[in-house]
Order: sequence, then C-alpha cells, then structure tokens
Amino acid sequence: MPDLKPITALGGETARRQHHGALALEENTELALASLALRRGGTQPAPFGIDLPGPGAWSQSGEIAAFWTGQDQWMVEGQNRGGNDFASELAALCPGCSVTEQTDGFAVFEIRSSTGERPILQLMAKLVNIDAIRFQPGSATRTGLEHTSVFVIRRAAHHIAILGMRSAAGSIWAALESHIRRIGDREP
Repeated sequence: MPDLKPITALGGETARRQHHGALALEENTELALASLALRRGGTQPAPFGIDLPGPGAWSQSGEIAAFWTGQDQWMVEGQNRGGNDFASELAALCPGCSVTEQTDGFAVFEIRSSTGERPILQLMAKLVNIDAIRFQPGSATRTGLEHTSVFVIRRAAHHIAILGMRSAAGSIWAALESHIRRIGDREP
C-alpha cells in the first residue's frame, strides 16, 4: 500500500498564504462544509444551536456558521472540523433533513484587511458583480468570479471568504492573488 498524504486544494501539504500590503489571502483547509436541505413537510432545524439564515444572509455562532443557498437549503460550515466527519455530525442533529458532505468539493479562501474595510470594498468592486457597499457583514451570495461560480461571504467588515469548486482552486487563487497584490500594495 502506498504511503498516501493528504494535500490541499492548491496541491500543497499545508495551506497557502500570501500577504500584500494591507491584505492577506489564506487557503482555509480547516473548514468543513455540508449542505443541508429540508425534506417536504420538514421543520427547520437549529443545528449546533445556530439559527439558519434567510436569503442573502450568513450567520455564525462560535465555530459553526451557515449561509442560505436556496429555498429550504443551506451550506453549514464547521471551522476547525476539516478532518472530521462533519456531515454525519450535522445529520445526527437534523433528523428528517438531507445532508451531504461538501468539504472536499470546495476550496475556501479567506481574505482579511489589516486596515479596515476600505481594501475589502475595493477588492470586491474589482472581483465580483456585487454592490460592495450594500453587501454588509453577515451577507452571502453566489456570483461569478472570472467565469467561475463562487460563493462570497462577508464575515466581518474587514474579512470576506470566497468558496469555489475545488477543481478551479488554482484559477480562483490566481485571480484573487493578482487583485490583492494590486490593491494591497497601494494601501498604507
């Protein structure tokens, strides 16, 4: 049996990180993801005690977060649970719901500003078709990023996350890094 080692979505043994001026870009390898859908006639659960958000919203309680993906559908996030069977944990808390493991299907990139929200707003204006001013903390949506479908989450005024298909991780990283380099290096 060969000695197999897990790799990140970008092909490394550890998460990739870049820092350009005020902006930092990091591959988040510790985030577990599972989709959750109500079945017909089901009642909306509160897994891990979190209230599942409505359209365009993201909510967080400790290391668990969720964002709306469609009518009676959410993506649930578990920080620091990337190596766990997160979908099974979620399914046990949500009987009568459909839960599907999503962790290995997505690459997650966290972008933080060390100087407040201005660089984040500039970056969003360049990257995605979202009104950055109206896309306040606690917002989440699906949009296009250089011909690739991604989810964008505004985790805080100075922090956004981009979730894209793992198969497009390299392209997403290249687009993010290029724009972050231009914007981050201009900030004081």
